[in-house]
This record gives sequence, structure tokens and C-alpha cells, in this order.
Amino acid sequence: MCSFNRFTRTLPMSALLSSLLMLSACVSPNGLEPQGKPLDIAALQAGKSLSGVPLSPANWPHQDWWQVLGDPQLSGLIEQALQGTPDLQIADARARQASAQAMAEDAARLPTVTATASYAGSRLPESLVPQPLGGSFSAVKYLSLGFNYDFDLWGGQRAAWEAALGQARAAQVDRQAARLNLSANVARAYSQLGYAFIARDLAREELQRAEHLVKLSQQRMDAGLDSKVQLQQSQTLQASAQQQLAATEQQIDSERVALAVLLGQGPDRGQQIDRPQVLQPTALALPSNLPAELLGRRPDVIAARWRVEAASKGIEATKTEFYPNLNLSAMAGLLASHGGDLFQGSSRFYQVAPAISLPIFDGGRRRADLAGADADYDLAVAQYNKALVSALGEVSEDLSQLRSLQRQISAQQQARDIAKSNFALATRRYGEGIGNYLDVLSVEQQLLVSERLLAELNAQQLDTSVRLVQALGGGFQPDQGPLAQVARPAAE
Repeated sequence: MCSFNRFTRTLPMSALLSSLLMLSACVSPNGLEPQGKPLDIAALQAGKSLSGVPLSPANWPHQDWWQVLGDPQLSGLIEQALQGTPDLQIADARARQASAQAMAEDAARLPTVTATASYAGSRLPESLVPQPLGGSFSAVKYLSLGFNYDFDLWGGQRAAWEAALGQARAAQVDRQAARLNLSANVARAYSQLGYAFIARDLAREELQRAEHLVKLSQQRMDAGLDSKVQLQQSQTLQASAQQQLAATEQQIDSERVALAVLLGQGPDRGQQIDRPQVLQPTALALPSNLPAELLGRRPDVIAARWRVEAASKGIEATKTEFYPNLNLSAMAGLLASHGGDLFQGSSRFYQVAPAISLPIFDGGRRRADLAGADADYDLAVAQYNKALVSALGEVSEDLSQLRSLQRQISAQQQARDIAKSNFALATRRYGEGIGNYLDVLSVEQQLLVSERLLAELNAQQLDTSVRLVQALGGGFQPDQGPLAQVARPAAE
């Protein structure tokens, strides 16, 4: 690094800058460029995967999308969670950190003014210093006002501020993404709690059927129609049904604890949650302007895009480190050894020090910094491309699952109804002494499997419906409010 001060008085500024640029040829950014290229969403083929679904211009989720599920308790739980949980507090703190960094980069673009006041007193020994200096106490009083400013000749300081501002905006969007993920996770956990209650109902029905079979077997054995073997088989099924009922009750407790954790509360909060209503999945439809508008609806895609912009500005800021820098510093003040002389004209002093500096040899540090900035940009682009591809993939996958689940549920409902009718018939025939006990067991097992599978399919449909809302952005609306102070110099 070379600096020039007095020499600038005898050399014109334009000639000096030209000379400096030639000297800096050995420290050059030449040959260093980023490789990443953001994907164009129009180039991602998704027409076939998204076809066959009703389209609606207004089918983007609302910010309070959970209201359409029709359960006031769920709405209250989500609103409570959004008031503040550890996950949201972490996202908020990171957003404030990024905003503070942006404000710091903004402050670095402005001049600095410092005021200094000092007092230094001393007494020199007579054995070393003769009088009048030796043996007497003397003091120096000092007052000064300093000014320093780095001229942003190449826009590097502004680029660094814009890079930090982009990171702050990305962190703010991450905060909104955390809110979306939290609301979706609460809804999904609430759906699982509802499924656990349904599973308990099925277990109770199974236990009742098993107890009824035990009574029938006891009656048939007393009548000499069956042996003790059939009775013990019925008792085994009864014990198995009791075990299954206990397992479903434990599952209810686990789901309540999971909800309490999502709410940021202790496990006792989960015990206060009543049985969920039967939730209805949202209607299967897509916005008519998908996928083009998905770029502005998915908070993770928007945050990734901001980070690409921030990394691009970071490259600009790093490149300016290769160019000459102009600095102006000035100082004025008062200096006196006697307090009465401090404010006399003879105590005044001032200093003006313009300086130009540029790198000539730095061992490759600046090129390494620029290579790192290029890699940061490539990483941000890759993460953006991944977020974009994942967004379209998630929408397509959720749609495919929902369409399949609709067909599966329709078929399974028919299978359940047939199994239920067969079980009632087999039980009646067995009680009348006409049917076979093994027929009852076989049909009863079919009914149990059909009811559980139907309940699982309904739970999967609701869970996938919530994930589709999440994949469509969950009513996300970018909010630039908290960044208003950070973005203050933009208008300038």
C-alpha cells in the first residue's frame, strides 16, 4: 500500500490517478468472475404436472389461511403461537442483527467528527533536568476537533451498504417464512391430534366388538357348540384390543405435548387442548398465474433472491479495493501549557491531510477476497435455484398426492362400508349358530383394517392440503416496514 500526501500539491490530480492506476496493474481483478446463473422460472417445465386442476385468479392462500379449516380452537392456537415462540424469537433476533449490520455499513459512508480534550501534567526531577524545567510542575492542556472522510470514488462503500441491506431484507423475509412454517406445523400437529382421537375411537369400537365376541363364545361354549379354544381366541383378541386402546391414548398425550412445544409452552398446556373438530381440507385448486407469481409468493424464494442481489453487491464492493482510495482528514484545536493561554490566538493549531492510496503488492489477499466474493455469489445463486426448483416440485408433489388421495378415499369408503356390512352379517349368523367363528374373525379383521386405513387417508389428505398451502406461500406478503430506517439513504 502506498500513500501520497504532500506530493499531491505538485502533481495534477488526473495525472496522479493515472499513475496510480498503472502502478496497481500488479494487483488486478482480471480473470476472476462468478460462474452462477439464476434459473428462469419460465424455463422450468411444469405444465403437465400442474394440469388437470381447476384454476382461480383468487386461489392464492390468505394470510389467515387456517380460518378456512373451520376450527376456532385451531385458529386460537396458531394466533397464540405467532405471538412469540423461541423459533420466532430466533428469526426476529437474526433480522435485527442483519438490520444493525446494514445501518453500520450505511454509517461507514458518512464523515466522522471527533472531539478530544486532554490534560497531561508532569514534574521532572532536578537531578536530571536543570531548572527552570526541573523541580517544577508543568501541564499541557489540549482541545481538538477532528474530521475524517473516505471518498467513495468507485461506489464500493455504497455497494457494501446495499449488500448488507439485501441481507437485512432476506433476514426479514426469513422471519416471515418462520411464521409461515410455524403456523403450518401447528395445523399439521393439530391434525395429527385429531387423527389420534379418531384412532382411539376405532380402538374402542374394536374393544367393544372383541368383548361382544367373548360373550358369544362363552354362550356357545356353555351350549356345547364351541370348545374352550374358540373362547380363548376371543379373549386374546380382547386383550390385543385393550393394548391398542392404551397405545392410542398415549399417542393423544404425545400429540398434545408436541403442540405445547410448538406453542413455546410447557407440556401442561397441551392437556388444555380439547378434541379437535373434524377438519375439512381446502378445495383442490390452483392460482391461474402459477408458476410465474410463485416467485413473489414463496418467502424462501424471495429471501434467496435477496441474497443473490446482496452477493452481487458484495462483488462490486470487493472489486473497488483494487482501485485508488482518496481520504481527507483535518484537525483543529488549542494547545497550551498554561490554562490562561489555552484560548489565546497563539494556542491555535490546525492540520489538513488529504491522502491517496492504492495497493501495489498485497501477496494476493485482494484477489483471494474477490474469489471468495465470487464463490459467495455462486453459492447464493445455487441456493436460489434450489429453492425455486423445490418450490415448483413441492406444489406439483402435493397436487399429485391430493388427487391420488381423493381417489383412494372414495374407494376406501366403499371398502369400509362393505366390510362393516359383512361383519354385522357374520356376527348375526354366528350368534344364531349358523355361521363359522373363523368367518367372524376374518371379516372383523377386514373391517378393522378398512377403518384404520380410511382414517389414515383422511389424515394424509388434510396434512397434504396444509402442505400445499405452505408450498403456495401461505398468504405471504413482503413487509418492508422494519427496514425503513435502514433504507434511509436510498432516496439520496
